[in-house]
Amino acid sequence: MELQLYNYFRSSPSYRVRIALHLKNLEFKYHAVHLLNNGGEQNSPEYQKINPAREVPALVHEGQIITQSVAIIEYLDEVFPETRLYPRDPGQRARVRQYCENINCTHPLQNLKVLAYLQDHFKASTEQKNLWIGEWMSRGFEALESMLRSTVGQFCLGDQVSAADLFLVPQILASKRFNVDISNLKILNHINENCLQLEAFQKAHPYRQIDTPAEFRSEALI
Repeated sequence: MELQLYNYFRSSPSYRVRIALHLKNLEFKYHAVHLLNNGGEQNSPEYQKINPAREVPALVHEGQIITQSVAIIEYLDEVFPETRLYPRDPGQRARVRQYCENINCTHPLQNLKVLAYLQDHFKASTEQKNLWIGEWMSRGFEALESMLRSTVGQFCLGDQVSAADLFLVPQILASKRFNVDISNLKILNHINENCLQLEAFQKAHPYRQIDTPAEFRSEALI
């Protein structure tokens, strides 16, 4: 049965899953869920039947609905194991999960609903929201830079793409969006540059999706 992905072009977790699907050469139907239009399409009664948490992404496959990017990517790795994103070795697999969770601990602090709450309930200005994002994002990046010293090759875990790279690249794109300077983090930038040379990462890029607004659409990666 066809894979169906409900996602939003600029959502980092959606970007992670798109990379996984393209790395595994899996065809999927793209359902765009705009997080801003009409009060947020994720809040519609129709979408809440798919994901009561009102978040993206959501994957539908063989009658199953799977939400949360971590669960989706692990599911894809188990059902379609030809191109593995989690190593077979337990120690290496745990390391990859450690890197993913490092990013996943930071990501919720920068997402749309958290920033909206800061603005609506604490009257946070754009500058204050950016300071908030910069603080937590920088802490996460600096910790990851240190962790990666023991395993870095072309990618996070040596010279083989893993789930850790799928989490890192969208987070670095988010840092550019929020003007968080990570130019001093050489390992992270090295990995990001190598990943963006791969076709799967290019095809999954937020600025190349069917729901990408014209002002963001670009043939060149930014």
